[in-house]
Amino acid sequence: MNQHIIHSAKLLGEKRNEARQGGGAERVAIQHKKGKLTARERLEVLLDPESFEETGMFVEHRCNNFGMGKKKFPGDGVVTGQGTINGRLVFVYSQDFTVLGGSLGEYHAKKICNILDSALAVGAPVIGINDSGGARIQEGVDALGGYGEIFQRNVIASGIIPQISLIMGPCAGGAVYSPALTDFIFMVENSAYMFVTGPEVVKTVTGEEVTQENLGGARMHTAKSGVADLAFKNDIEALLETRRFFNFLPLSNSSLLPRRRTEDPADRVDMSLNTLVPSAPNKPYDMNELVERIVDEGEFFELQPDFAKNIIIGFGYMEGRSVGFVANQPLHLAGCLDINASRKAARFIRFCDAFNIPLVTLVDVPGFLPGTDQEHDGIIKHGAKLLYAYAEATVPKITIITRKAYGGAYIVMNSKHLRGDINYAWFNSEIAVLGAEGAAEIIFKEECKDPELKEQKIQEYRNTVTSPFVAASRGYLDNIIEPQNTRWRICKALNILQNKKVQLPWKKHDNLPL
Repeated sequence: MNQHIIHSAKLLGEKRNEARQGGGAERVAIQHKKGKLTARERLEVLLDPESFEETGMFVEHRCNNFGMGKKKFPGDGVVTGQGTINGRLVFVYSQDFTVLGGSLGEYHAKKICNILDSALAVGAPVIGINDSGGARIQEGVDALGGYGEIFQRNVIASGIIPQISLIMGPCAGGAVYSPALTDFIFMVENSAYMFVTGPEVVKTVTGEEVTQENLGGARMHTAKSGVADLAFKNDIEALLETRRFFNFLPLSNSSLLPRRRTEDPADRVDMSLNTLVPSAPNKPYDMNELVERIVDEGEFFELQPDFAKNIIIGFGYMEGRSVGFVANQPLHLAGCLDINASRKAARFIRFCDAFNIPLVTLVDVPGFLPGTDQEHDGIIKHGAKLLYAYAEATVPKITIITRKAYGGAYIVMNSKHLRGDINYAWFNSEIAVLGAEGAAEIIFKEECKDPELKEQKIQEYRNTVTSPFVAASRGYLDNIIEPQNTRWRICKALNILQNKKVQLPWKKHDNLPL
């Protein structure tokens, strides 16, 4: 009996060791030579030490086509399980490119589906590390079916548990749609790429020659397509920043928001904010500076910084609580709203609303970007996405107008009319259909031919229409504040609204203007 136990324990140890070897030392060396960590090394960096509990270590595929019966590896090319990040539960899967190129087959997919099912059952986030050659062609429809099963689970889990995709190698064909269905996508520069059809197919069909990097690299997706949220220099940076990002998120839509200790006083006054906005109305300033000055310890985790730069989105802490920030950026396109900015902000707002993260909106917007390209590409529909996202959001919503809010953009940027809870304006801001100068030139066309009279009419319009005191007198602003007090005003508002509840009419689901 003892001999049997010893033999069984030895066999278990050998099997575990075999699984941990992945595709073998030679393939691991190739992975390292490319500057990439292995699937298990990535999880060691991502998760707290000794916290990983692996599942499905001994799963193997059942395909015998084209010699596949002789190419079986324990784990079938993906490492799955659960662990913790800063002590908080997370479910993970990490594709192993050293095993059959990380290709997805029937049982590889089943392992990922089990992780998604388990995460949904207990209410914890999922982080997927993607590094795969795509569908395992030897398995045919079983591989395709596996992708479909994953997609269905991504959709069911959406809005219930946070889902994060790390693209740390190739991700092509059907493989790109699972990340696209998740909440956030982070990529690694020069080693990760995403595309539906690769360069060879593009060349065959269109005759166009393009590199993998230009077609679907990290820089392209973070700056041009907006598919990815952030790009990092290497695997280590991507994994460590994911750990930091994870701290901002609740475990599920029914979990409390994470809290952290802070030494930054809620009532901190920042006199430098009084001179942040230039006196010249057309002179830009950096809205990031405002965000960093009002959040705890100046820590702001910005998302999509290189895409649609005219709007800023990201997370910060206020009194140790996670808060989502949306802000116009005057440094780019004067802070105008356009198609990409509307899409970028709308998706972020909907994520925050789904997971009960309060929203702070900082407004300095001259309107929607004019032009035939914008109109022809559907700015009406895309701009409506942003309007819709704000209007449907039921989380605490705080808005501060820092300089101007003109036209329809005033309404869209979480105005009181879209159920903004607490709306403030800095004392020298303007709210109107358009700026005082433009309005005066239309209303007082003849008078404005005289420069001196023109200045008088501009000032008259400011006093009569654009002054924040006019909006406040109508109840469209809750207060007019001094810039220096912005942080403590937001902190007070968040405390007032922390138990906010909104009862909405029943519906199967909405019909967002996609």
